[in-house]
Amino acid sequence: MKRPLVLIFMGVSGTGKTTVAKLFAEKTDAVFYEGDDFHPPANIAKMRQGIPLTDEDRAQWLQALRKVIVDSLAKKELAAVTCSALKEKYREQLQGGDARVKFVYLTGPQKLIEERMKNRSGHFMPPALLASQLATLEPPTDALVFSIEKSPEEIVAELIQVLNREG
Repeated sequence: MKRPLVLIFMGVSGTGKTTVAKLFAEKTDAVFYEGDDFHPPANIAKMRQGIPLTDEDRAQWLQALRKVIVDSLAKKELAAVTCSALKEKYREQLQGGDARVKFVYLTGPQKLIEERMKNRSGHFMPPALLASQLATLEPPTDALVFSIEKSPEEIVAELIQVLNREG
């Protein structure tokens, strides 16, 4: 696996981005960055109230994440970043045309995602916002795609194999 490399674990809320990215970081000594930590407080407040974010709401958040990515590449890190990255234009902004930034798209049946969201505690994103996220999602055409029907361990093992094959 080449360094520097930034993997952005993307998908709608409830797909296990944090779980999979943290596990990947543990297995590879990558630096883990939780994308939700970079949201301005106003965004968190909106989502807690069940109000979907707009492009304008996301702009500052995406800029903050882009800075994390640029800094990570400059430090020659292997990094795992979580970010829903629902739209192509968001992914383009995050990637900045740099081939060392790759997307890992976690996806699965809506029913499974809803179930996961209902069963988790302590997260600001209510299950009611899943429909708006799915409506906003523009599935990537250039990502490594993994089904969340597999365990996080299986996903990470497959991802590591793919990255090692790519060199």
